[in-house]
Amino acid sequence: MSDKKILEHITALVDEEHRLRDDHAARDQHAERLRHLAEQLDQCWDLLRQRRAKREFGDDPTEAAVRDVLTVETYKG
Repeated sequence: MSDKKILEHITALVDEEHRLRDDHAARDQHAERLRHLAEQLDQCWDLLRQRRAKREFGDDPTEAAVRDVLTVETYKG
């Protein structure tokens, strides 16, 4: 997946997140989906950072891989 495709996917996820958050009448019904969207966004941003770092240091960005939610969500830096 190219950086452009990752960014397009991020945009789609953010658009969906905004639509769900704007639906004030059904906000509680969207809680689980919003949590899942946040996890997916974190995974996408992590993948994009991995690809950029690999490229910066002369490695192949296509070797970057999506990490599991637990790893991404608990990463301490």
